[in-house]
Amino acid sequence: MLHSLYIKNFVLIDHLDICFDRGFSVITGETGAGKSIILGALALVLGQRADSKSILSGSDKCVIEATFNIASYHLEPFFEAHELEYDAENCILRRELHASGKSRAFVNDSPVSLAVVRALGERLIDIHSQHQNLLLGDNRFQLRVIDVMAGNDALLATYQKEYARLQSLRKTLRSLQEQEERARQEEDYVRFQWEQLSDAALRDGEMEELEQEQQALSHAEEIKGGLYRVSGQLDSDEGGVLPALKNALSTVSALERYWAQAGEMSERLRSAYIDLGDLSSEIGRSAEEVEYSPERLAQVENRLDQLYSLQQKHHVSTVAELIELRDRYEEQLRTLSSYEEQIAATEQELTETHARCLSLGKELTERRMKAAEQMAAELIRRVRPLGMPHIRFEVERVAKEEPGSDGMDDICYLFAANKQGTLQPVAQTASGGEISRLMLCLKAMIAGFTALPTLIFDEVDTGVSGDIADKMGDIMCSLGEKRQVFAITHLPQIAAKGSAHYFVYKEDLPDRTHTRLRALATTERVDEIARMLSGSTLTEASRTNARELLGVAE
Repeated sequence: MLHSLYIKNFVLIDHLDICFDRGFSVITGETGAGKSIILGALALVLGQRADSKSILSGSDKCVIEATFNIASYHLEPFFEAHELEYDAENCILRRELHASGKSRAFVNDSPVSLAVVRALGERLIDIHSQHQNLLLGDNRFQLRVIDVMAGNDALLATYQKEYARLQSLRKTLRSLQEQEERARQEEDYVRFQWEQLSDAALRDGEMEELEQEQQALSHAEEIKGGLYRVSGQLDSDEGGVLPALKNALSTVSALERYWAQAGEMSERLRSAYIDLGDLSSEIGRSAEEVEYSPERLAQVENRLDQLYSLQQKHHVSTVAELIELRDRYEEQLRTLSSYEEQIAATEQELTETHARCLSLGKELTERRMKAAEQMAAELIRRVRPLGMPHIRFEVERVAKEEPGSDGMDDICYLFAANKQGTLQPVAQTASGGEISRLMLCLKAMIAGFTALPTLIFDEVDTGVSGDIADKMGDIMCSLGEKRQVFAITHLPQIAAKGSAHYFVYKEDLPDRTHTRLRALATTERVDEIARMLSGSTLTEASRTNARELLGVAE
């Protein structure tokens, strides 16, 4: 319930701090006193978009703060989901507007987005105005009323989960089919490129080896001649290194008899002789093996040309990159073959999900039609005493060919105020006063099936009077037995039924006019209801009538 409301510097309100009671309360005041301003402040603190023009002239900042007792609203999961402190006894929503245009919202002193405070506000207060009567012609609202009365919340949530899955699968299937189509269009190209690269038998490092071989083959005569010259320099009888080393080794070995150090020198010379002998033999063999082969050179150059051409064609600089590209083409071809399997699996899952949606939708329809029949009968029973004794009301269902976001049903409320009247959609045929009464009765009916938040009826009694107004007041009063209800009214019959009465008025000061709101004591209520009965001139007769209305209400 709304425990208190604090407003500072909003439109014509410089300061307001007031507490509210449980049950059914009424708010009255002359036209233009500022009742809509108070509702505007409430709407703002509940998440409505701000306008810096709403700030009291001459002020830099506007603050609106509403305190709620939410112990019976089961909102712990909401607070946990948004990481907010949960206080069941004092849940505080605060909105600050600055003249600069900046706006801030808070829940229990934690800054939050407008979306969060709006989502919370919808669970705390339902402001029912003449504007909201337009909802009665909204097919989604009509369907929601029936779902509430049918207790379909859990079933509808299950259906909507399956429907969301159905939509997701349809999107996935379309995407797979589009990908397959694109892949099919590219298949010939990809296969040709892959086959060309695959036939090339690419090997990482091959190009470097071929380039080295090309150099060797191109300079075979130079290499062979150079090796022969080195071999002769090492092992020639005339001035060769090996014969000279052999003579040096003999000389040093002969000195070993006289000089101990000659032994080590002898070993080193012998080792050098052996190594150079091996090297000379290897050089000689290499010289014999080196041959100029025009055929092999042509093969090498042709292979290099092939590799260079592939690199140029595919805009890469190494064989490794060509191999990577070949493998990528191969993966594309492999993926193409898997599309059929993916599409088949998705189609199967789509069929199963569609069947589940149809089954759940059928169950929803059956529950809705049963609830719709009961709702129509109950609504007629409740509305008849409100000046519509011959009302006719039916719920028309049009089946959807395919599952929709809220089931397989399109719902329309059909209404006729007279016996002979043709049943037509309620928004097309019902007057404003008739719609107000229908909505009031719907709210009363819904209250028996769900935990409604604080209800505020903003002049929904417009266009009615006398006995009908009295009965509408009884309905609001009955609603107030289970929840907090406010009625902003101009009718004394309704005003007298409130357990608490709040009065909105303007106070004229030398420099400006301010809107005020205060709770009325019993004697003040008598005068206010008398004013509503007779106008600004109070008479004893109107006071007596007001006392009678209050006495009957009590």
